[in-house]
Amino acid sequence: MAKADASKLDWNNLGFEYMDLPYRFTAHWKDGKWQDAGLTEDATLHISEASPVLHYGQAAFEGMKAYRTPDNHIQLFRPDRNAARLRNSCERLLMPVFPEDKFVDAVKEVVKANADFVPPYGNGATMYLRPLIIGTGGVIGVHAAPEYIFTIFAMPVGNYFKGGLTPVNFTTSQYDRAAHKGTGQAKVGGNYAASLLPGEKAHDNGYADCVYLDPVEHRYIEEVGSANFFGITKDNVFKTPKSPSILPSITKYSLLYLAEHNLGLGVSEEKIDVHDLDQFAEAGACGTAAVISPIGGLEHDGNLHTFYSETEVGPVTKKLYDTLTGIQFGTVEAPEGWVQTVE
Repeated sequence: MAKADASKLDWNNLGFEYMDLPYRFTAHWKDGKWQDAGLTEDATLHISEASPVLHYGQAAFEGMKAYRTPDNHIQLFRPDRNAARLRNSCERLLMPVFPEDKFVDAVKEVVKANADFVPPYGNGATMYLRPLIIGTGGVIGVHAAPEYIFTIFAMPVGNYFKGGLTPVNFTTSQYDRAAHKGTGQAKVGGNYAASLLPGEKAHDNGYADCVYLDPVEHRYIEEVGSANFFGITKDNVFKTPKSPSILPSITKYSLLYLAEHNLGLGVSEEKIDVHDLDQFAEAGACGTAAVISPIGGLEHDGNLHTFYSETEVGPVTKKLYDTLTGIQFGTVEAPEGWVQTVE
């Protein structure tokens, strides 16, 4: 694949697709320490055929974005939270932790080196960053890798769901995303491999994605595809599911804070029964890639429950979206520590 050329990109019509940008950051862990850390132009990872990532799924990753502000600066949104979540994922899979402060510095290095690819302000496009750590080295037994590669690459992207802030319909899945005492709270590759089949079945049936229910009773809402669920009750409470197998979404916890402190809503993390959807006036899926995707309707057991509208975004969801993206793009004042500038 040829290197991307920023001068040839149509910023208003970006998809959510990989591009080979000029630079990425890599570091190697071997002999008990991180080494060979820095920017590289090589987009290929060179690993042993017996690397545990290939056989046993020893891999974790993050998703985050860089934003262009109206005054042409570039900023990151809560990168320290991504660093902390990657640490948790690494600890769950017995992988060495890349130091959190160096993680943030490395992200900034990648953004700065590829600054021409951070989309201009005004069209909603962003630079998406993918930090990744994998277990490498020659291992055939089921145990942790002797070596690891940490890398961060980037690409400019448009909306994850086509149509942007337009309601889409979802359907519940008969498959489980993760077990309660499994890896659901970690951002590890196996969780996403397991989601491919249910997601494809949902797409084939005309839905944007599937909604996973809890793995014990198949009754309580867990995640919406690769995003978190939220609902706005008819008495103005922002509710989101609580479960030991849900990934702790940085976007979700940011929305919880903004719902309470900026919009004056009540907030709650609790079990949400799929049979109790009538309590919600609005609903949505949230995450780094999707930001917020309004849920028009949710199909379960052959019945489609419609929330605010299948064609129009609800007023509270719209306010949350405008507040969050305003902070990310630098037009709304951010809570202390939420934004870091790339110098």
